[in-house]
Parts: sequence; C-alpha cells; structure tokens
Amino acid sequence: MPMDYFVWVAVDGDRAIVVDTGFTEEVAIRRKREFLRCPIESLKLVGVDPADVKDVVLTHLHYDHVGNFHKFPVAQFHLQEPEMHYATGRYMRFPKLAHSFEPDDVVGMVRLNFDRRVRFYNGMKELAPGITLHRIGGHSAGLQCVRVNTKRGPVVLASDVTHFYENMESGRPFTTAFHIGEMLEGFETLEELAPSHEHIIPGHDPEVMRRYPAPRPDLAGIVVRLDVDPVGGPAPGPSHPHY
Repeated sequence: MPMDYFVWVAVDGDRAIVVDTGFTEEVAIRRKREFLRCPIESLKLVGVDPADVKDVVLTHLHYDHVGNFHKFPVAQFHLQEPEMHYATGRYMRFPKLAHSFEPDDVVGMVRLNFDRRVRFYNGMKELAPGITLHRIGGHSAGLQCVRVNTKRGPVVLASDVTHFYENMESGRPFTTAFHIGEMLEGFETLEELAPSHEHIIPGHDPEVMRRYPAPRPDLAGIVVRLDVDPVGGPAPGPSHPHY
C-alpha cells in the first residue's frame, strides 16, 4: 500500500510541541523513498521555527520517526525508556528488526542523552496540560502514542500503533512487529484513549490527508488540521471483535 510519512505539531499560544521528525533526504535516497520536502523546514509553513522548539516527542526510534533530530538545536526529546534499550540491545543483531533503525540516529540519541537532552519514561506521562504520552509497544518495543486535547476533543496521534485505518479496523497487525500481542492490545488502547474512531490518526495512512482540511488553501496536500472534524463524516468503526 502507498504510505505517507507524518510530522505533527501541537501549538498552544507561543508553545509548540513536535511529534516525530521524519527522515532525511539522504536516507530517503538510500532506502528508495520518495522525498517531497524536508518536514522540519516545512514547520515554518505553519509559523513554527525548529530553532525555537523546546520539546520533541519521538514515538519510537525507527528511521522515519527520528531522522532530522539534529535540526532541533535546543529541544528536549521525550522517549519511552524501553525503546532505547531495544534500539541498543541484543535484538539489533537480527537484520529483520535492525532494518527499521538507522544506527546514526540511535547513536545520536545516545549522545544527546549524555548532553542531558533526552527525557525517558516508562508508561503514561503528562508532558503538558492536555498532552499525554502512552507506552504501547508492539511494532517497536518502546512505541508510544500521543493524546492531545483539541477544540474537537482528544485526538490520539497513533503513530505506528496502527499504520493504516485498516489495521485497527480489521484487527490485522502490520507486517513489521516486535510483539504481535502488544500490537493487538494497542488497537484496544487506542479505542480507550479516543472518544471515537474519527479521533484516532494512523501513522502512515494517505487517507489522513484526504479526510482532514488544510489550514489554508496554499497548504493543500502539504498540511492538515486535526483539531477539526474530518471531511465527509465519521470514520468507520471496527469490524474486529474485542480481544
């Protein structure tokens, strides 16, 4: 299936919290991914200067979620501790699991930890009023999702807890997984965290760009708003049973 790669930013007044950082053009070329634009430079399109961002949430350390970390010169990075253990531990000797990581990204996070710029959590954490982090696992050992209060209610940035709407709605795990059981339980957790399915945002589904409107006409196809209802009515509910 086609995949989109998202970087999100939650803005409240003068504060901006970035969720994930995409990947670089160099990595895109090596991995044969289509690179449309630098996601970090694109933050300026919505009035966010990466040089001023003080908080970046990394849902996990796969290459498409942690690349470009070096473009945030003053930010603190927020990560679940099991993810760092996973990315630097014994399982990285297996190419099937290591393929999703870029060693330079992982080493970069280790160095930033020595510089006191990484905050580690084990489970749920309130990062700011109205923004909570939730450790899920499954796809990656320390994968977390982010719940953000908006004017339409809590929106759950699922990241790779569910890559596509279809994964969650049909109960079918994505092919890249560390723990299938945690991935299946993660679908249930998303439902518990969100008031409805239309408040859950998958990690890679191009449908997200079709369902949500751009903040202004010149950003159509580049940026969408998640604090408004999706276009065309609510997303379908699950077809899978509760486990």
